[in-house]
Amino acid sequence: MNKSVIITAGHSNIDCGAINRITGDKESDIAVDMRNMLKHYLELQGVYVSTDGLGKDNQPLKEAVKLLCGGTLAIEIHCNASSNTKAGGVEALAEPRHLHVCQQLCKSISESMGIPLRGQDNGWKAEDSGQHSKLAYVSKGGIILEMFFISNPDELKIWKAKKWIVAKNLAAVILKLI
Repeated sequence: MNKSVIITAGHSNIDCGAINRITGDKESDIAVDMRNMLKHYLELQGVYVSTDGLGKDNQPLKEAVKLLCGGTLAIEIHCNASSNTKAGGVEALAEPRHLHVCQQLCKSISESMGIPLRGQDNGWKAEDSGQHSKLAYVSKGGIILEMFFISNPDELKIWKAKKWIVAKNLAAVILKLI
């Protein structure tokens, strides 16, 4: 049986999401980079990867959710943001059935970047635990992975220095999960 996974980039070419107001880095660009790096590493291992675009293309959420199906692991890449530039860490929003998967994904990023796991459940949060009450991607069975805080200059700097390591380590965890 062939292994497959769905990796999508948060936001889109139209809505860039959060922007670091000092550096100008955009959440959607970071999400696309991680999507592409994960695709690269997973395909090297023979995994079929469905994405919401190729290269710099980043389709809107309504297109990304169309990819979600059944038991296939689906992860959408995001960055958190806060007016507090010291806020930091990694978390994943998903249905309770994905608690263990989220914890493993978050642990990989936490260890790779040296940043904390957010929340009491080692990175996992229910979809209604934040500012949103219902998330379309999560409702369709996917995981929203908030890798770090784009508004935190230290975490952004670490991301830029270690993004390929983060992607390689995260891909290794995904391989074990599928």
